Amino acid sequence: MKDIQPQDLDRIIEMAWEDRTTFEAIHYQFGVSEQEVIALMRTHMKHSSFKMWRKRVSGRKTKHGATSESNRFKAKCHR
Repeated sequence: MKDIQPQDLDRIIEMAWEDRTTFEAIHYQFGVSEQEVIALMRTHMKHSSFKMWRKRVSGRKTKHGATSESNRFKAKCHR
């Protein structure tokens, strides 16, 4: 995994918690894939918090750009 600055790590975790921010937006901004975001969340969160996040995010349409109807948080090049 890439060397991530602490302030970037905090922002990635914050974006991952946000329901409307897609994994594609995180990848576009930080170059971190969905699987890498999941690994970061797993290592930097309490086990119970990670389980709660995964349960909420799994199957959520808004976390994937291809299935999200929202343009609010998409980069202009992805609309």
